[in-house]
Amino acid sequence: MQRLPTGEVVVTPRNFKLLEELEHSEKGMGDMSISYGLVDSADIFMGEWNGGILGPHGTQHDSRFYELRITVPESYPAEPPKVRFVSRINMSCVDKNTGEIIYNKVPATKNWNRNMGIEQILISLRAEMASEANRRVKQPLEGTTF
Repeated sequence: MQRLPTGEVVVTPRNFKLLEELEHSEKGMGDMSISYGLVDSADIFMGEWNGGILGPHGTQHDSRFYELRITVPESYPAEPPKVRFVSRINMSCVDKNTGEIIYNKVPATKNWNRNMGIEQILISLRAEMASEANRRVKQPLEGTTF
């Protein structure tokens, strides 16, 4: 969403925003401890994405790589994407049975607005890994999945 000098508000269409996010990720312009991209580069609807988070140093997640799956709804960016961990993880903001994030416990999804994107969610999840509530929690064996 962009406000023009005339005061008009221009809403960026879903696919334009997703193309911008994809380009940002592919060019490595963001946080290098996270990654994200399309599951299928031929998917013109850009609905299914893979994500990855490198665990923060000094935590139980240190040097682990967590794989995530991101499903972008038609209502995006008005609504956040659906995010679930593929890699098993023990965190207070992740459902222990399904790996789905609990939206009201992740700052980026709890405070979602259409100017946010996939990158902000992954950064927020990485910050949660380093939070006092999650940094020392024993983790499942590396390589296990939901």
